[in-house]
Formats: sequence, C-alpha cells, structure tokens
Amino acid sequence: MTDDLVAWAEQIAREQLGALPRRLKHVEGVVRQSERVADAVDDPELLVAAAWLHDIGYGQGIAAIGFHPVDGAEFLEAQGASHRLCALVANHSCAHVEAHRRSVSLPWPDERTVLRDALWWADMTTTPTGDTTDVHQRLSEVCERYGPDHVVTRSVTEAAPELLEAVARIESLRQAAR
Repeated sequence: MTDDLVAWAEQIAREQLGALPRRLKHVEGVVRQSERVADAVDDPELLVAAAWLHDIGYGQGIAAIGFHPVDGAEFLEAQGASHRLCALVANHSCAHVEAHRRSVSLPWPDERTVLRDALWWADMTTTPTGDTTDVHQRLSEVCERYGPDHVVTRSVTEAAPELLEAVARIESLRQAAR
C-alpha cells in the first residue's frame, strides 16, 4: 500500500471496477459526497478511502461469497489494508442486516462513529449513476431495482430506520456547520 491512502484506494477502485462503469460512477459519486463531510470526521483520508472502496466487493475476481461488503473487506485485508478500513467496508450501509439474512458472519465490528455515519450518508445520498439524491429516494430506488421479494429489498426495508438515523445525524452536523 502506498503512503497516500486515498490515491491507493482510488487506484484499486478504478482497476477493480473499471469493467463495471455504472458501479464506478456510483462510487465516484459517493466519494464526492464523502468529501463534502470529510471535515466533520476524525480521519478524513480514511473516510474518502472507504468511499472509494465500499463497493470493491463487486469487482471481477473479488466476489467470493457473493455478498459484496464481506468480499470487499476480505480482499482489502489480503491487500494489507487496516482493520478499520476493512470494518468500514464490511459494515457499510447497515450490512449487518443483510449479512444476518444471508447467514454470513461479519468478523469486523461496526464502529458506530461519525465517520461510519458519514460513509453511510454518502452511499445513501448517491444514485447508481453517481448523482446526488435524498435517502428516501435512494431507498425506494434500491427496492424497485431488486423487486419486492429479493433479500436486498427485505434487508434495506428492515435497515431503513438505522440508515435514516445515520443520515439524520450527518444532516444535523451539516446544518450546524452552516
């Protein structure tokens, strides 16, 4: 890993998601959103790096079990990434709910910090094509895309209160900073 964590994360994301241009557009949008709130967290560089890498588990050759948060975290761990970065990727956007539904273990703890909330906020306010949206539209879009009986839809529906709380905490910080 290079000394510049963000540059390393961007390089990995572009290499691994280059064959998935829509996914890469989403990731780029999440990065832009994370940069908007980076000054509110304890480690801005880590937040932006996690934004670059949060969906790395979709990359070709990375998807092992088919649950992208865990696949991504395991890939990053093998690359020598910090435990905290792996945990942020593994737990992004309330992944514990879907992990439970899939009977998948999440060996990385969810840190439940402002940095974690900021990553969730950035993901939940970015469309699949990288545009900015609000959390309610994003949740609706995910459910529409997957359909009513899909594990992702059921998980997002169950996770909605926790996602909305995290987004609200970041929105409150943004309001206070104005």
